[in-house]
Amino acid sequence: MITLADSVWTSNLLSPPILFFFLGMLAAVLKSGLEIPAAFTKALSLYLLWAIGFKGGIQLQETGLGPHVLVPVLVSVAISAIIPCYVFPLTRWKLGTPTAAAVAATYGSVSVVTFLAATTLLEESGIKHGGYMVAATALMESPAVMVSVLLARFFSAPTDREAPRPSTRRIAHDALLNSAVVLLVGSLLIGYFSVDKSHDKVLPLSNDLFYGLLCFFLLDLGLVAGKNLQEPFKAGPVVVAGAVVIPLLNAVVGAIGARLAGMSFADGFLLVTLAASGSYIAVPAAMKLALPQARQEVFVPMSLALTFPFNVTVGLPIYWTLAEMACGKA
Repeated sequence: MITLADSVWTSNLLSPPILFFFLGMLAAVLKSGLEIPAAFTKALSLYLLWAIGFKGGIQLQETGLGPHVLVPVLVSVAISAIIPCYVFPLTRWKLGTPTAAAVAATYGSVSVVTFLAATTLLEESGIKHGGYMVAATALMESPAVMVSVLLARFFSAPTDREAPRPSTRRIAHDALLNSAVVLLVGSLLIGYFSVDKSHDKVLPLSNDLFYGLLCFFLLDLGLVAGKNLQEPFKAGPVVVAGAVVIPLLNAVVGAIGARLAGMSFADGFLLVTLAASGSYIAVPAAMKLALPQARQEVFVPMSLALTFPFNVTVGLPIYWTLAEMACGKA
């Protein structure tokens, strides 16, 4: 007899996007020479951000705004700010202040692609979620960066404090107004305010092509992850263990937040998944500006080569179970 948990594991592991991710990793490990042009990957990234934002805006138009939206969004933002406060001290003893702050920002921020994998799993299971979680995804990008930079400045050595630093205004601008956030939030607002009749003209592009292009994007991520697979292991077993333990710990925090906010199962599952995810796009760009001394060869592969594969294969069914425990059965 196949249980719901078995069904979730199977539908996740055997879904085409995840299988294409494994294909990319295998191709990289075997040094097959398979490559996807950088320009095409950039276009895929822009398309996926636009599609998820626009569809989220339409869903938000259907559900409306109110306390049932504002409270979960505020809880999501709070979780993004809280996570660095315990990830930083947990990793500082091993990685040092700058790199630990970058790791804290990485795991306090979110992975939009992991969010896409979670929404795809919900859609395959026939479960609708609230569009406001797209807004929460965009808003969770920035608080972790700001908190982590403040922690790094507070705990840095006196000699480090004397080094020239970018202004807080510049850091805030890059954290709050990076291209991913602007496109995601902008598409959400356009979807929310657009007229119903105009949706039909755009939905074929945002719906029909979405799944296939997501497969291409995850194939490319698999190639990148496979090429960087050895890097976290060079940093030692503590870093490797952290790439799995930290997401699980954050998932529990996300489940508690979902319970306190009174979220439905679907939205709670997305919050748990977002809390457990790690950024490998927005945060590296912000850290390059704010903490250039942080070891990028540690925190980027840690998130991309270890945490992301763990989340989209083993993690999502675990987070599904946590969301059921916190918010009720699917």
